[in-house]
Amino acid sequence: MNISAPDLAPTQDNTRLNAQFAFLLEADKLKTVERANQVMDRARFENSAEHSWHAALLAVLCAPMASVDVDMARVVEMLILHDIVEIDAGDHPIHIMHNPQDIADVEAAAATRIYGLLPDDLRVKYLETWQEFEAMQTPTARFAKSIDFLAPALQCLGAPVQLAEERDIVERNLFEGRASKIKDLLPDLYEFALALFEGRETDPVMDQRYAFWCEADRLKAVLRATPILDGTRPENSGEHSWHVMLYALTLTDQAKDPIDMSRAITMMMLHDIVEVDAGDNPIHGTVTPEAQKAQELAEIKAADRLFGLLPTDQGVSLRSIWEEFEAATTPTALYAKSIDRAQPVLHNLANDGGSWRTYDVKLHQLDSRVGDKITRGCPALWPFIRARLEHWFVAADAL
Repeated sequence: MNISAPDLAPTQDNTRLNAQFAFLLEADKLKTVERANQVMDRARFENSAEHSWHAALLAVLCAPMASVDVDMARVVEMLILHDIVEIDAGDHPIHIMHNPQDIADVEAAAATRIYGLLPDDLRVKYLETWQEFEAMQTPTARFAKSIDFLAPALQCLGAPVQLAEERDIVERNLFEGRASKIKDLLPDLYEFALALFEGRETDPVMDQRYAFWCEADRLKAVLRATPILDGTRPENSGEHSWHVMLYALTLTDQAKDPIDMSRAITMMMLHDIVEVDAGDNPIHGTVTPEAQKAQELAEIKAADRLFGLLPTDQGVSLRSIWEEFEAATTPTALYAKSIDRAQPVLHNLANDGGSWRTYDVKLHQLDSRVGDKITRGCPALWPFIRARLEHWFVAADAL
């Protein structure tokens, strides 16, 4: 199996895109960085990519708690980017003693290397965003940090099975650790977490948001047909959602028409949420019209249940974003659809065909199933990608 990254040697015309994709493919390694906390079903330890998605979702759900001087779009960007340095620096569990300066030094070096893969304008933008998050001096950064600090505790407390070791870590975190430091920054969420831990009555509106967030954790167990870039396992829909959020943030210059970038990123955050109930539907699978209709109905039923868990106004608002993505008629939705189709292609190429081999995909089928959809929202992106994969289909006699 060939698990090296696809050849993205710079050319005169594609230097910028080559740099953007070098970064996006390097970022895939975050899916292999294991954290100390487990996913809610206790099947395994969480990785930093799916944590980043889940934290960003929590921030969106808690947006009504934010003060007026918090830029929520930037909060989400911070949470998309905040753990990318762990590709080089690794995760540092809060219950293990570390030298803060040593961590800061290794993370700064990681940020320089990884964000340095990008074109200069994005390198500067992403570094500044990450540095603002780390410094925690602005209202926006303090809100983002508060979400990041409390998310692991809320994940532990939402699990059906409570582990004594994890509860001990949560207790120390809430009462004397870093989470205790944000009780004055985001008091409503801190009080909710504390009440959950102590078994007290909790805010009913936050209960609804939390129920949705806990259900969303199950997306980390939904396996896709496409492998992660190193070929060691299938990608799951939680980490995929984070990765396409990063794609949407990084490739906005490829959009055919003006778009609402923040809304596109939220679409990517939510686009697969219905798979919690309906499962993944591989685009290269053999699907009859009847099966396709059944899948659509299953997804609508899933949307009814999942978005229905939320407070009415929030459920209606977030469902409308999901529905806009599904309809794919607005420039923002067309861009988001293009990004969702683009992300898996180079993963398959890096893995000697990946799901193309599984489903016996021909190049002309990839053109119609993937290329046409990418071209609708990002016309220059498909020729760039296709030029890098055509040789594989020629060698596999799969034109």
